[in-house]
Amino acid sequence: MKNKPDAKGTPNRKEITHARIVETAARAIRRSGYSGTGVADIMKEAGLTHGGFYAHFASRDEMLAEAASLAGAETIAVTEQLFAHVPKEQRLWTLMNVYLSEEHTANIETGCSFAALGSEMHRQAPEVRAASTHKIKEMIGLVEAELSAQSSANARQDAMFIVSTMVGTLMLARAVDDEELSVALRQAALKHFAPKEN
Repeated sequence: MKNKPDAKGTPNRKEITHARIVETAARAIRRSGYSGTGVADIMKEAGLTHGGFYAHFASRDEMLAEAASLAGAETIAVTEQLFAHVPKEQRLWTLMNVYLSEEHTANIETGCSFAALGSEMHRQAPEVRAASTHKIKEMIGLVEAELSAQSSANARQDAMFIVSTMVGTLMLARAVDDEELSVALRQAALKHFAPKEN
């Protein structure tokens, strides 16, 4: 349910509250997964009463779709910001190092939603899957644009390979209870993509 800002373009109270719920849900789904994210818990964490939920969303799935979209948008924004501040020839390598860093591995609640939620996505409602799919396509598109700028002959295919490798590696690095293996998985992926020395 979309809320319109006032005539001056300033968000109204309902819009601000709506955004707070979605932001809270976006953190919660990454932290606890979709199945571990209940409406009552989200509303409580947002400092709101459970009864106010339906003033903002028609269903839990509608909220989850917005949360998935926001979480994905945050991943896209971090990538765009990184690309804006790193020399063109170093962008993809820097992205991989940041993405597969120890810090990102540890910060699941604010990190990449694709890695945090990928294994659950096939069980979600169509609108939740569609929101996440849209953001995954955007991420692939960003990487593809960088590869195209480097005159890559197979930019689209290579972009899908890079994104799926980063996401899959991060998922496994977080999944294992062996710290050495977690580090080794990330290092192996980085070694594979390391710039070749002339």
